[in-house]
Amino acid sequence: MTIEAGPDELFTTRAKPADIAAIVELVNSAYRGETSRRGWTTEADLVDGTRIDAGTLEEILAVPGSAVLVLRAQSGLLGCVEVRKKDADTSYVGMLAIRPALQGSGIGRQMLASAETFARHEHGARVVEMTVIEQRVELIAWYERRGYRATGERRPFPYNDERLGIPKSPDLRMVVLSKALAP
Repeated sequence: MTIEAGPDELFTTRAKPADIAAIVELVNSAYRGETSRRGWTTEADLVDGTRIDAGTLEEILAVPGSAVLVLRAQSGLLGCVEVRKKDADTSYVGMLAIRPALQGSGIGRQMLASAETFARHEHGARVVEMTVIEQRVELIAWYERRGYRATGERRPFPYNDERLGIPKSPDLRMVVLSKALAP
């Protein structure tokens, strides 16, 4: 699936195994560590360590009904987003990551729209859902401005999986957001 993004020769494609190292670097730079502080989506104050590792990403790419979409430019990957079929009507969207220096440029909106289009066309989804760390109030508000609504459901943070990071706080929880897709 290719979605044209305008005159800058940016295009969105489905990630391949050869993209794993670049996606891991992109996601970790957007969420964790000092590099993530250049953007506004950092989780560095809430979670240490990596956001994703190569093995976890390989597992995601191998799951039937799962894809990672990447925004490519001649300079490399600019953004990515995971889209996974959850059930007959619902797809899960996660791991939305944009290079920190490019955050706020509209690429996140573009990637989110690509994920929603993919979910609707490839999965037949009528609804998309995601989870966001409850303490990430600004990020939740960003998703709400794009039509996502809190479902009222909370899920535990994956405290026992260091592949997804080392929490700095004992009270992290995930908020479930969802959005109905237009037919």
